[in-house]
Amino acid sequence: MHVLFVCSGNVCRSVIAERLTLAVAAEHGLDDLTAESAGVRALVGFPVEPLAAQTIVGLGGDANNFKARRLKPEMVHRSDLVLTMTDKIRDQVRDQVPEALPRTFTLLEAYRIAKVSGARSVLGLHAARDDLAYVGRENISDPVGLSPHAFTEVGDAIADALVPLLLALHAHQHPQATIPHRGGGDGAGTQRPPLLVIPGGQADPARNAEPAKHAESPNLSVQPMRRSVESVG
Repeated sequence: MHVLFVCSGNVCRSVIAERLTLAVAAEHGLDDLTAESAGVRALVGFPVEPLAAQTIVGLGGDANNFKARRLKPEMVHRSDLVLTMTDKIRDQVRDQVPEALPRTFTLLEAYRIAKVSGARSVLGLHAARDDLAYVGRENISDPVGLSPHAFTEVGDAIADALVPLLLALHAHQHPQATIPHRGGGDGAGTQRPPLLVIPGGQADPARNAEPAKHAESPNLSVQPMRRSVESVG
């Protein structure tokens, strides 16, 4: 599954989410999980904002070798899931690529739908969307210009929603499956079911699966690998 994260400048929130996703993929050996990020008003070519870089490191990610990019339609087309930081940006993505609506959510929206509905596929998230419409804003605010503590809070908010969402989308087509760390287990335990996606991105459409039944759905109380407060005081 290829995930696209979108914020405004692409130097804070979306890159934190991108690099955290790559860290989760490496930590759990999820070779089919990839990520990129972009901004609707990107500071093109800029590196990660320094406090955002500290936050990424604090969450177990790598902030190096990054340059901000402006959102382009082809990025949306090749993504299996698009997660934005605000509802306004989500709507901008949909306006730019209308056919991406079924796979475009705010991060907090996708997490809430998965937690409440038990959906464990992108298809399932979209199917439950109308039944679980939320009156209010599910946004992660831009911390640019704020204190280190504000960056810590943003990093933790992203991690608290994103890590359990990614792991829930991964292996729970088979409720008894576990997600061992890379190199763990005796071989048999390292065979992982594919991530559950819908057509339109990089993933093979043959992998599609119906949303998991609620009774088979694990809860989303997975703890992030590390807390950003470890590095950002």
